[in-house]
Amino acid sequence: MAIKKPKSTDDVLLILCKAVQKILSQTTNTSIQYSPTVQRINKTCLKPDIGCFVLFEGAFSGLIIINLSASAAVEIYQSYMKQMGISDDDISDQHTSDDVSNMLGELMNQIVGDFQGEMEHQLSLSINQTQPKMLVINKELVLSINANIDRPQSRRVVFRTENHQTFFLEMSMEKTDFIELDDPDNKTDSHPEMTKDEQNQAFLDDLDI
Repeated sequence: MAIKKPKSTDDVLLILCKAVQKILSQTTNTSIQYSPTVQRINKTCLKPDIGCFVLFEGAFSGLIIINLSASAAVEIYQSYMKQMGISDDDISDQHTSDDVSNMLGELMNQIVGDFQGEMEHQLSLSINQTQPKMLVINKELVLSINANIDRPQSRRVVFRTENHQTFFLEMSMEKTDFIELDDPDNKTDSHPEMTKDEQNQAFLDDLDI
């Protein structure tokens, strides 16, 4: 039985970054990019102007935070609303609007849902999430969240919108490695859509009977 290279915090972070990019790009029909470099940080915090966070637990525990400037939040919100066919008269231009918070909460929910799906697909790990929370934060306020994570490892990644507004993804998760076993006896059926009779016939065809 071979043992493949362990997956680490940064591999999980990459899955999360791709989920953020995918969901925001699809729902706003704009280009969302993230920096190829990652910053190690001591702790995650909610920062101005809008902070979104969600806790997850299951196979491992962690915290996801997205901190947006007012301009980045409004750009994402307006692009999303226009993509939904909402007229300009019904679209807010204030980041403090409830519509902006509600939209960001929905997008955060979709991001974590996609992240969960990819974690299960790529690593066969299941995690659960809390309901995303959004806070409008003034310039003087920084909030830390006590997530009770064992030996936390924290990372920050810079994202940019199509109009070059920056926002930040922060993730904190317990220190752990995911070691994948290359076990041929534990492989799932590569053709789950085939019926039992079809599988039997395919087996006989392979034997040339």
